[in-house]
Amino acid sequence: MPFNDLRASERMNPTEKTSPEEIDPLLYEALASLNQISGAINRIAPGDPGSGGISLQLIVESAIRVVPGSSAVIYTYDEIHESFESESRVSADAEGQAIEALPGDEPRPDGIGRRALSRRRSVISYEEPDLDVHPFHASLGVKAVGCFPLIVADEAVGTLYIYLREEREFTRLERLMLDNFVNQAAMSIYHTRQLAGIQRDLARKEEELNRLHQAGMLISSRLRLEETLESILQLALEMTNAQYGIFRLLDRSGQSLITRAFAGATLDRPLIEALPLSANSVMGHVARSRQPILIPDLYAEPWSKIYYPLDAGMQMRSELAVPLINASGRLEGVLNLESPLVGAFSENDSHMLQSLATYAVTAIQEVRLLDALQEVAQLLLSEPSQKVLDHLAEVACDLLNATASAIWLIKDKNELTLSASSGGYNHGERIPIDGSLTGQAILERTPVVANDVRTDPRFHRPDLAQSQNWARALIIPLLTGDAGQPIGAFGVYSSDTDPGRFAESAWDKKVLTFLAHYAVLAVQNDARQQALRSAQEQRSVAETFAAVGDIASNLLHHLNNKVGTIPVRVQSIEDKCRPALEADPYLRNNLTEIERCAMEAMQTVRENLSHLRPIRLEPIYVAARVMDALHAANLPSTMRVQTNGLDHLPVVMAGGQSLTFVFTNLIENATDAMHGEGLISIQGTSGPTWVEISVTDSGPGIRPDLHEHIFELNFSVRNSARSGNLGFGLWWVKTLMARLGGSLQVESDGKHGTTFRLRLPRPEEQR
Repeated sequence: MPFNDLRASERMNPTEKTSPEEIDPLLYEALASLNQISGAINRIAPGDPGSGGISLQLIVESAIRVVPGSSAVIYTYDEIHESFESESRVSADAEGQAIEALPGDEPRPDGIGRRALSRRRSVISYEEPDLDVHPFHASLGVKAVGCFPLIVADEAVGTLYIYLREEREFTRLERLMLDNFVNQAAMSIYHTRQLAGIQRDLARKEEELNRLHQAGMLISSRLRLEETLESILQLALEMTNAQYGIFRLLDRSGQSLITRAFAGATLDRPLIEALPLSANSVMGHVARSRQPILIPDLYAEPWSKIYYPLDAGMQMRSELAVPLINASGRLEGVLNLESPLVGAFSENDSHMLQSLATYAVTAIQEVRLLDALQEVAQLLLSEPSQKVLDHLAEVACDLLNATASAIWLIKDKNELTLSASSGGYNHGERIPIDGSLTGQAILERTPVVANDVRTDPRFHRPDLAQSQNWARALIIPLLTGDAGQPIGAFGVYSSDTDPGRFAESAWDKKVLTFLAHYAVLAVQNDARQQALRSAQEQRSVAETFAAVGDIASNLLHHLNNKVGTIPVRVQSIEDKCRPALEADPYLRNNLTEIERCAMEAMQTVRENLSHLRPIRLEPIYVAARVMDALHAANLPSTMRVQTNGLDHLPVVMAGGQSLTFVFTNLIENATDAMHGEGLISIQGTSGPTWVEISVTDSGPGIRPDLHEHIFELNFSVRNSARSGNLGFGLWWVKTLMARLGGSLQVESDGKHGTTFRLRLPRPEEQR
């Protein structure tokens, strides 16, 4: 009690004189006790539960020295349960010895201790007419008792009882010193409790961190997603004392929550069917709001109307649910815990469950990424590169929650060509490298992020961004080898309604970088496969034509021996039988026709067998051979032909007659495909080591599944999606291109015409 709170009757008379000899020893002893007690309080350690009791023991021993002929007892108090903690009792008698606790000694429910705590001030028995001394202490000769509440920050932490065995009142100095001891005792108890609470919190946090570390280890140790989720659920149940829990993940349609794992000790009939996202349920509410929720009582409004029991045979009263949101801002599902107890979960439980949800999201993302990469790896081994690129474009949208994606490849040093996409773009679209957002990623060889491509001047198609509602973009360059040479770029685009932001997500960049590596592998694998096929074709053609050349030479030799004698014999008949021939015009005309046919047969054999002989490569101008082919094809007037860039092409190494035959065959095939009416476009471009010529028609196209078959020798037009001679001619064209050291590819979607791309090498001295 503060000095000003003492009763006026207890205050010292100003005229009363107290000699130093009467006060000083007692005061000095009290001050020494206070100093000793303060030191003991300062030494209270969180790891030593008995250190707080030492200071309390010093206080009661000091109190009985300050109040001669008294005994003292301290009880701690639990304000939450409104009860004294009898095991905390600390005491000292007049001789300074601890007083043994005896039955009946504990504070009374309506005694002086309760009164002091309720009033928040000291209570003295002789000041309270209706208050008597505890019968147990009265039987021991106690005449008066003072009870001092121990209060810290308006929190009652205990009481100090002082029992007088003399018929007197407490002096002013005794009251003052006891007030100091009371403050010290309150601080000692409060400090001990705070340290114990901190120690408990640290132990709990350490346990939670260990569990979270264990959850992190589960991600790398489990092969199946369900196993990881079940283990995380089990940890959540142990850490929160929940009855059971469930993981529901969003399906591909984004319309339903599908159960992937559940756990509980006494599940009878768990309701694990698909839960519509729009359903009137707690988990649906959490999924839609994307916010965690802690419900102390499911019977309270509004939860009682939307509660969806996980087990119809069990009665749950409290629920804790958190959304699973990945690094891209995509909702993956909901993690839910329930308990039969009201108020079973705390905010700390909610924070802990959100941490576990983060681990669960990481597991979900990594499993989805690994599954996707495994599928792509299998496609790399068995499918053409175009199918791999198309699949990667779809996978990127799925993994990154993107609206659209695009894979661009460098076809020319200044342009990018769209090779694969998912949504929005048209296949084959071209954009410049310089000045474009995609080109920036290539030139800088680093990821590029845009937050709104609709207004970004670097984006090449603001009209497409507006129509498709694209806002954010993430573009990763496709880099090859240790030198990191760019061959293109991989971009994903997201609408402004999607919650994720590529700029803030390292995971998105990591995932798209992985997919970009696989896109590079697909392109490189395709190039290697083409080179291998080309080498194999050239070797096969060389071997075939070497054998055929021998046969051709032998055939020509025999034809010369046999057919070559016909004109000689005809001339001999004409010389010996001239009168008869002059007399018989029919005989004369037939001999002349026999001689002419024999000569033409020999010439035809020589001309056709010339294709079988080794081709003499020489510098050839492509434009001249295209013109020769157009004259040889003899196109109808209903056909139109456009040429572009041919006159400026450098020379190529080829055989002139063979190259004319190649163009003639392709032009005739295009004419047949369009039934003699349409447009043929022939365009030429050049690179450092090659020249490319494209022959494009406006016909119905060739189905993609036939692209590899149309060059087969035994391919029949009856299996084709277009009319025209697609059999021996195209096989022969590709064979000649292989002999010339070049290549031939077909491009068509089966609906909008066909393009044949021919590549021929430039002379070494021009490279």
